[in-house]
Amino acid sequence: MTSPAAPPLLRPGDRVTVVSPAGPCPPDLLDAGVARLREWGLDVRPDPHVLDTHPTLPYLAGTDADRARSFERAWLDPATAGVLCARGGYGSLRMVDLVDWTAVAARPKVFVGSSDTTVLHERLWAHGVPTWFGPMVATRAFVEDARARERLRAALFTGVTSYGGVGLVPGVARGVAVGGNLSLVQAPPPPGAVVLLEDVDEEPYRLDRMLTGLLRTGWFAGVAGLVLGSWTNCGDPAAVLADRLGGLGVPIVSDVAFGHCPGQLTVPLGVPVEVDGGAGTVTVHR
Repeated sequence: MTSPAAPPLLRPGDRVTVVSPAGPCPPDLLDAGVARLREWGLDVRPDPHVLDTHPTLPYLAGTDADRARSFERAWLDPATAGVLCARGGYGSLRMVDLVDWTAVAARPKVFVGSSDTTVLHERLWAHGVPTWFGPMVATRAFVEDARARERLRAALFTGVTSYGGVGLVPGVARGVAVGGNLSLVQAPPPPGAVVLLEDVDEEPYRLDRMLTGLLRTGWFAGVAGLVLGSWTNCGDPAAVLADRLGGLGVPIVSDVAFGHCPGQLTVPLGVPVEVDGGAGTVTVHR
């Protein structure tokens, strides 16, 4: 992993392209989301394949090759300042290896996605490209949640300097922020990283299974700190999170409002952050 930098910002008039690397998006939500972005003064260009559906697997937004080409084409377009995901669902894992990541990394730009696009975030921060983990354009979390939408707008135009939650394990640590959706993380974090995790619609025993699997493989070895986000429709995961992660001996901030939750924060990945597990704060460094 190369040295990280602050995520690039947008300005009114910038062109952004909306792509569907995972599941198909509802046309009405796409239209509404694009209209919201245009209210911000952005030049929004939905990718020609953004509304595709796979011919035999309807849970995918077109073929793997088409989704990869759409992502790559949008990213490599010199007129495009940002690539924004339409929605998650499932599918990013199927197209991630079809992208020329060396070419992509040579042209850093704004990237926004969450949930299933965790695997794309991983490839980008592994190549030294910072990203934004936040609400996606053709989802109710963007179209109908004014607070989440405003937090995304503020992040993209002015940046994020800090955010917070509840201190779970005291201590202070600094490292590069990586992570995303627990059920989708794959690449081991770099040594000294601060890992952000969240998930949705998973019972506590399933979270236990995921965390235990990662622990057994040494995935958390060398992690400097943890930031735990929302666990919507996951029952009460507090006990399992404390049981599985509390023994790592690193600072932990929990109950941070990023992920699948109302008013979700947009948080940067691939950038240095400082975690204060006593104060329950995360400070973003540039």
